[in-house]
Amino acid sequence: MIEKKQLEQLYIENKKSMQEIADYLDCSVNKVRYWMEAHGVKSRNISDAVYLKSNPNGDPFEFKKPGSKLEWMLLGFGLGLFWGEGTKASKNSVRLGNSDPGLLRKFIQYLEVIYGVDRNQLRFGLQLFTDCSEHDALKYWQKHLNAKPDQFQKVVKTPSRKPGTYRKKSLYGVVTVYFHNTKLRNLIQNHLVKYGGYKPS
Repeated sequence: MIEKKQLEQLYIENKKSMQEIADYLDCSVNKVRYWMEAHGVKSRNISDAVYLKSNPNGDPFEFKKPGSKLEWMLLGFGLGLFWGEGTKASKNSVRLGNSDPGLLRKFIQYLEVIYGVDRNQLRFGLQLFTDCSEHDALKYWQKHLNAKPDQFQKVVKTPSRKPGTYRKKSLYGVVTVYFHNTKLRNLIQNHLVKYGGYKPS
């Protein structure tokens, strides 16, 4: 028999998986599952188990309710950017793309100040026309976003259009900021509804 208190400590408090508990107690997974069901210890669904595996130390963010007028303005600005420019269709990450480094810097500030996101955990995707310099574009964005080279994913190249005014505007391409976290994505979506009146389709 496995005591309920021990199961709750291992599974809920220590956040171990059934397999890890079985290894720790030197028994089968089926035995662990049997006693969890017998004691009424609810098992995690697949998405929660995957999330916990990816974030063993807990959520990599923490919402800070604005305490000043400037922070409320930053919350509103960030939500507005995500509403207008963000990829709301993504279920697993916060994404926002633009060609304006100032706009992206403001969105990153919003993530850092309001949600406590570590900028070192951000990832960046650069989309560039084939006749533009990949080296120059990466240097440009690394400088303006204060980002490290290893934070950038593989550059996506798009066939160039006919020569025209687009070239000057698109010389450094479009960058998408990524923060891969389902819970934060859902929290921002909820804040859009709560503070902005957004109605998901």
